Amino acid sequence: MDPKIAARITAVLAIGAGLTATFMAFSQRQRPEETPVFRSLDPGGDPARTELLRCRDLGAEALNDKTCLGAWIKSRRRFLTRPESDRPDAPASGAGGATR
Repeated sequence: MDPKIAARITAVLAIGAGLTATFMAFSQRQRPEETPVFRSLDPGGDPARTELLRCRDLGAEALNDKTCLGAWIKSRRRFLTRPESDRPDAPASGAGGATR
């Protein structure tokens, strides 16, 4: 096969694949009313969550709100503190004091 013909066939196939992909992308585009909303509208009765949602909706003003700062501190403390457990801490790996 002549290299010029092979190059032309390859170019036509590449352009066809590109046009097909573009057509598929435009035909599957979501309309604004179909865009999923990930914000929780129902805080579930948890006052801490309700306060965090209120602070989220305040935007930049929440940085100056003392109740928002308190809610963020409580939330961080809740997620970052170690739970009290009866189990001892796991030994550190690669401690260098291993005996055989």
